[in-house]
Amino acid sequence: MTQASTPTIFDRRLLRLRLARALRFGAESFLLERVAEDMEERLGAIMRPFERALDLCSPGPQVAQMLATRNPGLLVRAASVPEGLGQGDWLGLLADEEALPFAPESFDLIVSGLALQHVNDLPGALVQIRRALRPDGLFMACLVGGQSLNELRAALAAAEEEILEGVSPRVAPFVDLRDLGGLLQRAGFALPVTDVDTVTVRYDHLFALAHDLRSMGATNALVLRDKRGLRRTVLLRAAEIYAERFSDADGRVRATFDLVWLSGWAPHESQQKPLKPGSAKMRLADALKTTERKLDD
Repeated sequence: MTQASTPTIFDRRLLRLRLARALRFGAESFLLERVAEDMEERLGAIMRPFERALDLCSPGPQVAQMLATRNPGLLVRAASVPEGLGQGDWLGLLADEEALPFAPESFDLIVSGLALQHVNDLPGALVQIRRALRPDGLFMACLVGGQSLNELRAALAAAEEEILEGVSPRVAPFVDLRDLGGLLQRAGFALPVTDVDTVTVRYDHLFALAHDLRSMGATNALVLRDKRGLRRTVLLRAAEIYAERFSDADGRVRATFDLVWLSGWAPHESQQKPLKPGSAKMRLADALKTTERKLDD
């Protein structure tokens, strides 16, 4: 029996072309700047140095800049396009999140900001990241997930259904927070943690949101996208529906970004281990000061 191949969801060549173009013309970076700031705070709660760190394909250099200022030691900045390498106190190289060029146990810290939502094989990427970590090394990443851009998805679908009597994929599917913990465990990470930071951004209209998405290199790159593009009549109707359903009292519209955080450690004997079943020294009923009842009762 042969193993099923990973489905190809994203046109990754097109993603790289769009990201490179966005960076050449001045990429919109407010989300990545927020991620870099939050990541610095999260790393600050970990009282230990990291001698060899990797920024894995964050779309811009903001995360690497943060690491360079707070964490002395070797820093490698891997980027998917030359325009994203940036200049700073790090070693830069081109890499693909789905095919890491690093030897096993190369780093004791690997971070990634707003990149992994565009890989076709996230479980495979996590396995490679885990392999590249030294024992007791830390992996921390943030990706766009959850209910991100649900307003845009709904407005485009409603407009296409109304005008074309059919819907084509326009907004990428996003990974669910509930799935990530299991993926980390399957990849071999210890002490996995996931959480979500919901960011609501307000715009004058749908077209301003679309401008920012283009400036992030984050427009539709689905393999199954309608390559004829979006009809003007559909886009105008989508903007009307967006304003009708998702506007505030001042007329501005909302766009939701769920920033999903995940972290895990490469296993090491010094890490905390769960207690063996039956090893507890106190009954739960005693701790809760209640009466224990059998299942039949």
